[in-house]
Amino acid sequence: MGLDDLMAGWRADLESWAIPDEILAKAPTNPWTHQVERFARRTGALLADPKGPTYERAREALPRGGSVLDVGAGTGAASLPLGPALLVAVDENAGMLAELGRQARGTAVQTVEGRWPDVADRTPVADVVVCAHVVFNVPDLAEFFVALDRHARRRVVLELPEIHPTSWLNPLWEHFHGLPRPATPTAADAVSIAEALGFDVAAERYPSPDTPFASAEEMAASACRRLCLDPGRASEVIKVATELGVWPAPRRTFVTMWWDRAADE
Repeated sequence: MGLDDLMAGWRADLESWAIPDEILAKAPTNPWTHQVERFARRTGALLADPKGPTYERAREALPRGGSVLDVGAGTGAASLPLGPALLVAVDENAGMLAELGRQARGTAVQTVEGRWPDVADRTPVADVVVCAHVVFNVPDLAEFFVALDRHARRRVVLELPEIHPTSWLNPLWEHFHGLPRPATPTAADAVSIAEALGFDVAAERYPSPDTPFASAEEMAASACRRLCLDPGRASEVIKVATELGVWPAPRRTFVTMWWDRAADE
């Protein structure tokens, strides 16, 4: 299958995850917001104990005194543990970038607020580019990958869940809204697109290092927001999630994919 067909399939699959207008209209809060506190907790854990394939693949390509570009940086979980001399962090969320700065612990940080690749022209090149848990938010994935590649001197490293990151909610969508949810796209589709672009991609599949929520209450708060439910229904969500096997949250599967820049580039 060619790149055009792969990209058409990727876009169509992502579009199938859209929340129907009639449900979205009743949402008490924006269902797509992210909680800085959850991101910060994971960053703190990885700063205390750096590990995992994403860390290892990025670290082995980072020269002493080298730089890292983190696209969709959040609070820096994929980049701060690497200890670069310079971290360039790109994110749309100013609150995430502010928390990254607080966790930097002496690392020189340059922030770029905005969406990739819209801000690529004002973002410097770095030795290693990392991008964690962003891919499933990107309809134009080929353009996104090419911009990452052009900003790396040595290596591009991406981390993503094996399946769509909100798949854990599928039984709850069915229960509360009678809405079946898709099964695609997957990480394998992202790898195929990168390969179709000519990148020599390697990939590693592994269990996630942690569970996504610290408590049933945190899970329910997230589920209410994502499902466009009133937060007052949190106890009902916990009950249903437990009955359906959504809680306790099963361990997820992640994929780290990476490629090196060609020597003559």
